[in-house]
Amino acid sequence: MFSPRHLSSILAALALTVTGIAAGTVAGTAAAQSGDFPGGDLEDLKRDVLKLNRDLLVLEEDLLFPAQSQVAVYVSMDVGHFFDLDSVKLHIDNKLVETHLYTEHQKNALFRGGIQPLFKGNLKSGEHTITAFFTGTGPEQREFKRAATLDLKKTDEPAVIELRIADVAGKQQPEFTVVQWPAP
Repeated sequence: MFSPRHLSSILAALALTVTGIAAGTVAGTAAAQSGDFPGGDLEDLKRDVLKLNRDLLVLEEDLLFPAQSQVAVYVSMDVGHFFDLDSVKLHIDNKLVETHLYTEHQKNALFRGGIQPLFKGNLKSGEHTITAFFTGTGPEQREFKRAATLDLKKTDEPAVIELRIADVAGKQQPEFTVVQWPAP
């Protein structure tokens, strides 16, 4: 097994190789335009570079976020009549891991049923506390700040967490929950 430092060096070397091939492709394009390079070979080279780059991205993703320690956090919003979202701060084990300020475009996407990826990282197996702080404008245009917490028991399976913002019509208030999706 390679150490993370060694794997990082391998990825850096592969990235430099892809960059070199891409630079060669640019030079090849100039040669092809001048008639010195057969066009079919250039297209094959471009296709190979794109495939190699895609494979490198997949490899990097697997190395940085192995499935047994992976955790992903998403934000969703239901309706949004009683809450206008400004920002979300995500804490894992009392450590700030992500902050996001929302644009009007992003808020509209959430209102239409979109789910926004907020955080992707690694967690060791065991007990963890996930806390999300939601800031925005609540009923009657008042500043609104609420928190929601989940006690997570991380196993060797990837964990998927959803931060849900939903309207509660009976209370005319927003409700904030943090839920773990069931394992597939």
